[in-house]
Amino acid sequence: MIKSLFRKKTISSTLLTNEAGGAHTNLNKVLRAKDLTFFGIAAIIGGGTFSAIGNACYNGGPAVIFLYIICAVACGFTAMCYAEFASRVPVSGSAYTYAYVSFGELFAWIIGWALLMEYSIGNIYIAFSWSGYFTNLLDAIGLHLPEYLSINYKEAHRAFLENKIGSEGYWAWTKAPQLASLKIIFDLPAVAINVLITALVYIGTKESKNISNAMVVIKLAIIVLVILVGVFYINIDNWSPFMPNGFGGVMAAVSGVFFAYIGFDAVSTLAEECENPQRDLPKGMMYSLIICTVVFIVLCLVLTGMASYTLLGVSDPLAEIFKLKGVKWMLFVVSVAAVVAMSSVLLVFQMGQPRIWMAMSRDGLLPKKFSSIHPKYKTPGFSTVVTGFVVGLPLFFTDEKFVLDFTSIGTLFAFVLVCGGVLMLGEKKQDAEHEGGKNKFKLPYINAKYIIPALVFFSVALLHFFQPNYIQELLRINGTNAQKNIPMLVFMLLCVVLSVLSFIKNLSLIPVLGLLSCCYLLTGMEASNWAWFSTWLFLGLIVYFSYGYKKSVLAKKA
Repeated sequence: MIKSLFRKKTISSTLLTNEAGGAHTNLNKVLRAKDLTFFGIAAIIGGGTFSAIGNACYNGGPAVIFLYIICAVACGFTAMCYAEFASRVPVSGSAYTYAYVSFGELFAWIIGWALLMEYSIGNIYIAFSWSGYFTNLLDAIGLHLPEYLSINYKEAHRAFLENKIGSEGYWAWTKAPQLASLKIIFDLPAVAINVLITALVYIGTKESKNISNAMVVIKLAIIVLVILVGVFYINIDNWSPFMPNGFGGVMAAVSGVFFAYIGFDAVSTLAEECENPQRDLPKGMMYSLIICTVVFIVLCLVLTGMASYTLLGVSDPLAEIFKLKGVKWMLFVVSVAAVVAMSSVLLVFQMGQPRIWMAMSRDGLLPKKFSSIHPKYKTPGFSTVVTGFVVGLPLFFTDEKFVLDFTSIGTLFAFVLVCGGVLMLGEKKQDAEHEGGKNKFKLPYINAKYIIPALVFFSVALLHFFQPNYIQELLRINGTNAQKNIPMLVFMLLCVVLSVLSFIKNLSLIPVLGLLSCCYLLTGMEASNWAWFSTWLFLGLIVYFSYGYKKSVLAKKA
């Protein structure tokens, strides 16, 4: 049984499975490098820019730009690993498909289950953030939704229990109509945008592409305007202290900062709808990542320069900062930008999840219905509708913070396995030959034999020089510091192991750096994040062993 858990698909069989479905299983190939870049920007610049960036600045101060750079570097290495996989396996499924050909079926299922957190559950957070800005926009034009129709149930109940008289949540709870003993409180705009986006994705990729491209142009133009106006209100005294809460404060923002980047990998789910995926997917991922990193760094410097970082811990920081400066006309502009930006994020994520389920269904790990393609629209119709329900139903009983932390850890976990998967594949050529030598992207091979051990040694030396007692403090594990110390000790052990393997096996440098940088970001996650993630994985394993393990295509071939 143990051996069957790690049964692998070859790249050749993956491509043949994709090609054998017939006319009704083929998706429309309408995407090029420019469209993929726009989809990447559409996914990345959204909730992380207009919402999570505020709490990131609040925790890390102006120095949070270092965390954005660290995340960008980690995502850059990971993007190159995604590009390598996309070049070898140009089909839908993203990290799920890549794990299947490198680690085997069990890890593929775990990745697919984790990606459900990234795309579907991540969209819950975006829907809530979208609703906040949309409600502000309605208020600006003289329309006002009742409080009980513009807030989630959990937040309203918490405000009432904490007796926050005068808050939106408190008024929502006290004024809400009742059905029997149940108060009717839900976020109507969040529910409505989910329904509209699901309908758009259901209709077709070409329509989604055109709307996404238009939204990207609009939101980039408005973000440039925000930066140009904000520059005139910068007071450099606000950048001091630059790192007010130390590097620990910077790392405390990892969930919010990394959440801003998770969209770039959604581009890889669109492989089957690309005209030339081997050439265009790598370009789309890398171009969007570079553009968005520059935008994030400049925005952070502008925000922390306009006002003290202590004032930025709000859900709508860009609007709040102009409110503090009395620039009222910018409040409307920012709200429009946020509504457009988050709509595009919802669109891309809502496109990504159905295509992962479609790939899992093709492999027998989910019922066949999930891989059905609409005969008219050429989209995975059933999976798209199910995705709409998976996003829509939790909107009635969850809140933003839980979803934010939950999503980031799942995404980092997927990134770790993608980088590790490239190392597992190594330099195998036989599967690439099936593609007729059409690979347009090849991950540059740089021997890590001496570089990784040298980097680890240099890092330890710097650590000893600047913090001589750091290692000793890490080893003193007790109830108060175990949450921080244990993950860091595990990370250090991983560094040693990869240094040894790099020296012995001549590993490729880029995937090793991607693996290490993503694992380092995981050390910033709280114990509660790990607890919920472990529970989610356990639930996923129950589903796998009760259905997928027996119904798998590979199981039938055995």
